[in-house]
This record gives sequence, C-alpha cells and structure tokens, in this order.
Amino acid sequence: MFQARIFTLYPEIFPGPLNKGLYGKAIEKKIWNLKTVNIREYATDKHQTVDDTPYGGGSGMLIKPDILAKSLDKNLQLDEKTYYLSPRGKLFNQKIAKKLSKEKTINLICGHFEGVDQRVIDSRNIEELSIGDFILSGGETAVFIILDAILRLIPGVIGNEDSISEESFDKGLLEYPQYTKPQIWEDKGVPEVLLSGDHAKIKDWRLSQSEAITRRQRPDLWKKYLNKKNEKH
Repeated sequence: MFQARIFTLYPEIFPGPLNKGLYGKAIEKKIWNLKTVNIREYATDKHQTVDDTPYGGGSGMLIKPDILAKSLDKNLQLDEKTYYLSPRGKLFNQKIAKKLSKEKTINLICGHFEGVDQRVIDSRNIEELSIGDFILSGGETAVFIILDAILRLIPGVIGNEDSISEESFDKGLLEYPQYTKPQIWEDKGVPEVLLSGDHAKIKDWRLSQSEAITRRQRPDLWKKYLNKKNEKH
C-alpha cells in the first residue's frame, strides 16, 4: 500500500479532493492512504509558537528548526523519501511522478511564511520539489497536485490503466486532440481519419498531431524530443 505522510500546520485541509472519486475508492480498497502530522503539536510553549524572525533581517517569518525537526524525527521511518515543497526545488514532472509512485511511503513538508530553517533541510537529507516558477502561500495546494499526479500511476487506482500510456508527456510529447459523440456538433465534424477504422493511419495521425502541438506549444519539450529521437538513429 502506498502511503503519503503530510507535515503541515493545517491538517484539516486534508484529504480534501483526494478523498473523492477514484482516489477515495482507492483509499477504501486500501491501495493507498494519507496521514497528516500537525507540526504545531510539537511546539514547546503555551502559545504553540512555530515560527520566528530570520537572522540577518528581512521580511516574514521562518518555521523554527527545533519544532520542524521534532515533528519529523517522531514520525519518519528509515529509508523513507522526504521532500520539502519549495519554489527553489527541482521541478516536479511526470518522470518524478512515476519514480515516486513506486515508493512505499513518501513524506511531504508544507512550508509557510518565508519557508523553513535551512539546517533542517541539510541535516535530515530532505530534497526540495517545486511545481513551477511561481509562489504559493503554503505547500498544501502543491501537495494536492503532486499526489494527484502520483496516485493515478499506482496500479489499481485508475480503472483503464492502458489510458495512462497515451497521455501527455509519456513519450515526451503533448497529447493529441480527442473527439467523441455526437459526430457533428455546432456544424463541426470529427477528423475523417478517426472514422476510417484504419488503426495504422489513426496512430500516424495522432503522432503527427502530438508533434505539431508540442512544437507549437512547448518548444522546450520539442527540443528534448528531437534530441532523444536523434540519439536513437
């Protein structure tokens, strides 16, 4: 069973949308589960203070190293992967999602204020992950995105697992356009090739569409795709 353990100041946010639909059913089937650790519970004063001002000055507050470290040390098990969600971290992508979906347990730390004391990251062998080049008020929303990407890759969660192999990024390309009934809608039809029944032609059309869309929308992915393609020849 895959387990996600979330270190947060706001445990009441979870599981949120992850308890609905296919993911909720997967929890009931014990395919995965989610645990939250309230960092604030490890504060030592009566006000449950978890943050303080940064040395050297500057705006904002930092989560204190002693409080965060205590919450980690009381809950982490040996050999578990631990990630701090941070805008300066390694960019999360489909490749990382696949890698993490094979772990038994992952730990995700939600930062707040201006972040956390660097000494905790360094001393506890914590990796940093980012979901993009923008700033969020906290790591909780990023957790939903990361777990959404991971959970759908775990066997038994998605009903039609064959569909996963046809999605964007799986082969380094964005996904091709898709169509369903009715065949004519607002005077717009469906590409004839999709009605032909010729699976080879359909496969070629889908590949050409994926390539065109990737080249137009994501030049960075297109360059990587071409380099990989050239390496094979």
